[in-house]
Amino acid sequence: MAVILDGESLAKALKKDIAARISELKKKGITPTLATILVGDKPASKTYVKLKERDCQEVGIRSKTYELPAKASEQEVLELINTLNEDKEVHGILVQLPLPPSINATRVVEGIAPEKDVDGLHPFNVGKLWLSAYDFDSDLLPCTPSGIVKLLDYYKIDPAGKNVVIINRSNLVGKPLSKLFLDRDATVTICHSKTKNLKECAKNADILVVAVGRRPTFVVTEDMVKEGAVVVDVGISYVGGEVCGDIDFEKIKKKVAYVTPCPGGVGPMTRVMLLYNVLKAARGQIK
Repeated sequence: MAVILDGESLAKALKKDIAARISELKKKGITPTLATILVGDKPASKTYVKLKERDCQEVGIRSKTYELPAKASEQEVLELINTLNEDKEVHGILVQLPLPPSINATRVVEGIAPEKDVDGLHPFNVGKLWLSAYDFDSDLLPCTPSGIVKLLDYYKIDPAGKNVVIINRSNLVGKPLSKLFLDRDATVTICHSKTKNLKECAKNADILVVAVGRRPTFVVTEDMVKEGAVVVDVGISYVGGEVCGDIDFEKIKKKVAYVTPCPGGVGPMTRVMLLYNVLKAARGQIK
């Protein structure tokens, strides 16, 4: 039976550490502050923002949410970002994705000052990652990939020399995560919807990361994983009103060495790494 990679418990411990560090900053008159921009009224996005607000409150981060209507123009969003860039009391800026189709998300992300880009998606921060010109403990890295690495580190799972297969090629997960694994001396394969022989690729993985989120259309079954592998489930789907991941958890946990649950695995780690990024951003802006 697999060891369950408990992201929920680790995130709670990390929150205590973050709260202690924030308390020290507050003694110096600095309150780390996150500004979140929410465009439109998608229920899922509003829920995510509420969770982030709650997380911030738990560790002592000041949270400000700016809600714009779905019909807001790209220029209006960019003007708000520019105002927040210039606000010295705001240390982190997060634009809740996805944005309405009328707004170019790339241009919006590029409008955020790199030192306030707590999602780690600005080209400057992405460039530092791909040039290996970053420090894991001080630079702003994408939250889900850094959360996965932090979780594996906690359980002393060393990717060096391992075959890592990532089923996702997005800018949020697959691409940055592949670089973090490369920097830890893994051999990395990225798979996606056009990959041939996906089952064989997945079964070759010592560490398998799945981030598809299209159940029941796509599910990783036990015959797709190697005996004794590490399986990280990033996908989130709603089936019959229940939250589930990308893997057949009950069967796979009997075959592999380590596996993340859903919920309670990667999700809490993603959210806590956002808090960590706000802390890093605040520290980086101390003059």
